[in-house]
Amino acid sequence: MVRLIERKFTVPVTLADAWGFLGRVEQWPVWAKHIRRIELRPPGELAPESSSCIVLRSGIKSTFRMREFNPGRNWKWVGRFLSLTLHYDHRFDKEGDGRTCLTWIVAAEGLGAQGLGRLFAAIYSHNRNKAIPALQAEITGK
Repeated sequence: MVRLIERKFTVPVTLADAWGFLGRVEQWPVWAKHIRRIELRPPGELAPESSSCIVLRSGIKSTFRMREFNPGRNWKWVGRFLSLTLHYDHRFDKEGDGRTCLTWIVAAEGLGAQGLGRLFAAIYSHNRNKAIPALQAEITGK
């Protein structure tokens, strides 16, 4: 497996609030403009049996299934993109003063993980760099 991206940043809310906010994945397109929509199955809150169909603005669709689910610590879901199997890990760490450090890790395996994976990472990093400030503003209501 090749680690493509690791991004750490802080949000000015408690860990419980950060977990609750990000667990409402169908709302992500509000701050992640590269996503057209997300359909969570079953609908509602993120859970160990969750899967999601993510539709990007480009029209590309991908389905992700929960691989790890540790409430208040992390969730990891796994899905396919072309010849790659992508692993998205969302980690939550409590910081002082009601703040939470989020670490988002994307890793890939499969045919082309080195080459295609790096191209995917470059494009995805650009989208993520726009989404993180929007998330930070949205999560605080500012």
